[in-house]
Amino acid sequence: MKRVEGCADVKLMECVSPAKDKWRIRWDIQSQSDGSANYMEAEFCHKPSEEEIKQTIVGWFNSEVDATILSGFEWNGMKVWLSSENQFNYKAAYDLAVQTAGQTLPVTFKFGNEEPCYYTFDTVEVLTDFYTKAMLHIQHTLSDGWKKKDTFDIEKYR
Repeated sequence: MKRVEGCADVKLMECVSPAKDKWRIRWDIQSQSDGSANYMEAEFCHKPSEEEIKQTIVGWFNSEVDATILSGFEWNGMKVWLSSENQFNYKAAYDLAVQTAGQTLPVTFKFGNEEPCYYTFDTVEVLTDFYTKAMLHIQHTLSDGWKKKDTFDIEKYR
């Protein structure tokens, strides 16, 4: 599976080599201003079944959602890595700070990817802002992914 460039009116499913029974499916077609397009493409050594098509495309949607949740969030100009472990740590710190009216603060977290950035939360209000925005990022990303999966139409591949 890879992103390729081609025509905007590309076929969603096509036999590219009848002698070798090679087939390609395409999705996430993004038209460009010059009339071309880029899209995701997967190749099969047989005509893919509807279930294989659906698994491939929905699996890609799921991977995109996971990647966006993991590395697509920024807070106050800092990249925030939202791994499951980090999400748990942020929730635990937030819950304790709220339950103790801030007595567990300050708490420091390491943000950033290539260059680490440390941020110390001194108030419940600032930690609430961070945690709320992180959770909204996750919720919006999940919602966008659900919409894409819900609008996937296998009929277009028949």
